[in-house]
Amino acid sequence: MRTEPISCYRPTPDRVATFASLPYDVFDRDQAATYVRAHPGSFLAIDRPETAFAPHHDMYAPEVYAKAAQILRLRIEDGTLVEDTSPCYYLYRLEQNGHTQTGVVCACSIDEYEDGTIRRHESTTAAKETDRIEHIKATGAQTGPILLAYPDDPTLDRLIRKASETAPLYDFTDDGGVRQTVWRIACATSVEAIRKAFSSIEHAYIADGHHRAASAAKLGLMMRAQKRAGYKRGEALSDLFLAVLFPAGQLRLLAYNRVVSDLAGHTPAELLTAIAAAGFVVGAPSVSAAIPRGRRQFALYLDGSWRDLEFVDGSSLPDDPVSRLDAQILQDRILGPILGIDDPRTSERIRFIGDIEGTGRLEELAGTHGVAFSLFPTSIDELMAVSDAGRLMPPKSTWFEPKLRSGLFIRKIREDAG
Repeated sequence: MRTEPISCYRPTPDRVATFASLPYDVFDRDQAATYVRAHPGSFLAIDRPETAFAPHHDMYAPEVYAKAAQILRLRIEDGTLVEDTSPCYYLYRLEQNGHTQTGVVCACSIDEYEDGTIRRHESTTAAKETDRIEHIKATGAQTGPILLAYPDDPTLDRLIRKASETAPLYDFTDDGGVRQTVWRIACATSVEAIRKAFSSIEHAYIADGHHRAASAAKLGLMMRAQKRAGYKRGEALSDLFLAVLFPAGQLRLLAYNRVVSDLAGHTPAELLTAIAAAGFVVGAPSVSAAIPRGRRQFALYLDGSWRDLEFVDGSSLPDDPVSRLDAQILQDRILGPILGIDDPRTSERIRFIGDIEGTGRLEELAGTHGVAFSLFPTSIDELMAVSDAGRLMPPKSTWFEPKLRSGLFIRKIREDAG
């Protein structure tokens, strides 16, 4: 893999805790507006610039993206952001509820994204790609890092451990209770050692940020097509994209659960009978939330009660990494044929709820007329197997926690950015 040190704008240590924010796509429009009203100096005002306009204003209008660029300039002018002009690596550690993961902040190649060295498992939509492309074009910068996983490597473990023994650049706890620690690695010897270690990694895997990666790659290729004579492929700032690379073994995945708003004409008893006929053992009802304990185990909330489900017809599954995913089993055996959710990407009858919201949220959304399914988390090994096979996972199969903060590293792709 090619991993390059970066130069960037970054917040000053005294303002980092109030400036850095969760990624743009974890908020809906109302949530983003509420957050920015409460935190007007946060990076989310740049990441979601429609929050500066009336609620009915077209959030994809040119003046909205221009507002992002304007606020970015203001944050540079008022001293919130400073520029690291010397390329370096950063270490980025997140700690939450006893879980710790430490990644390397760098720039990765759009060509390696295109040729499959950096592998993906999720499809993207043109509308979401266009939004981020316009945001990058307006600001001249990449602002939200893509979370990449790489196979655990003892050499990189040693280098990262040694670098994290120095005094950190940032050390703060965010408003979600996640401790965020960042180190700056500028020593030429250390930089070269990390670069060399990553050159032996054959593949990295997009864990979170498929739309950000696709947008950066598409814009980079568009800008490449406009380059003048003398340009060498791979040398422009836009030939690389902002990323944080974590060892796969450190990443934590939570379940992504499903709620269907109705029973597709079935009574609760009829639905349970159909589920049993589809290859599931259905447990007794309980008022306490059932918790899946392993693969092919599910929890069902229906008619005010929870039930354990276990899929026991495994011998009938095709021998491929997608068909054997719990999310795909649920789709193929229950959601599609029984509940009529033929395309979960477009159906308005289904909602996807991250496990972090808890079982109470599933009960609330299912209510008295719907049904909820709690799943066992997808593993990083399953994600990598699907990616290696060149396949795509079902929608909303993975939820990575904790989320990376945006605005910590703002990487220019044009010299006039900011």
